[in-house]
Amino acid sequence: MSRFDGKVVVITGGNSGIGLAAAQQFEAEGAHVVVTGRDATTLEAAGKSLGKQALTVKADVTKTPDLENLFATVREKYGKIDVLFVNAGGAKVASVADTTEDLFDEISDTNFRGAYFTAQKALPLLVDGGAVIFTSSWFDEVGTAGTSVVAATKAAVRSLTRTLASELLPRKIRVNAISPGVIATPIFGKLGVPKEVVEGIGKSLQEKIPFKRFGEPEEIAKAVAFLASSDASYITGIELSVDGGLTHL
Repeated sequence: MSRFDGKVVVITGGNSGIGLAAAQQFEAEGAHVVVTGRDATTLEAAGKSLGKQALTVKADVTKTPDLENLFATVREKYGKIDVLFVNAGGAKVASVADTTEDLFDEISDTNFRGAYFTAQKALPLLVDGGAVIFTSSWFDEVGTAGTSVVAATKAAVRSLTRTLASELLPRKIRVNAISPGVIATPIFGKLGVPKEVVEGIGKSLQEKIPFKRFGEPEEIAKAVAFLASSDASYITGIELSVDGGLTHL
């Protein structure tokens, strides 16, 4: 028997990268998977890469009607959520001096506001004894130039993880965060800077990582599945770093 047989797993930002790898991991372990994304093309491709029972819902986590539609769809289809993986997020780099209000709002709305209200609106469907996992980031543990807004929003997600874990103790719902390091995903090419700058950042970071390589989405997915499973039954409120030792060595 697989760890997630018959379980309903909802993953925001499940159309690529870590989210899609997690969807594939949960599906391989018997779950009914619901994935969201705001890009119809990548969402369709994600759906084709998953099994016939996977459900895809186009949703932008910054838009309340989209979230309401998502959970109404889940309620109608399954009537419950066993695991919620709040993964949708974005990253663009800019110095404090160069950060515009529009950029600040864009990142904040996606990474924190979107995560906050995704969790809030899922609460009525979450089963007692279920699990919530947020995606934070190694940025919330270090002071990397150019990441002020991303780091602050991910630190907010880390704080929310603790608070929600405390609030959901009576329902035995465990709430944890996964903190990926530098992972080989499409988001690495969406930092809002020229390609040559991205390549330079990548080379510099690779030298700083004790493992001397980027992580793979599948490595994060396995850690997410662990936190969501009964194997982590005595774990709540933590941030699990999966970063090749980047923030600890």
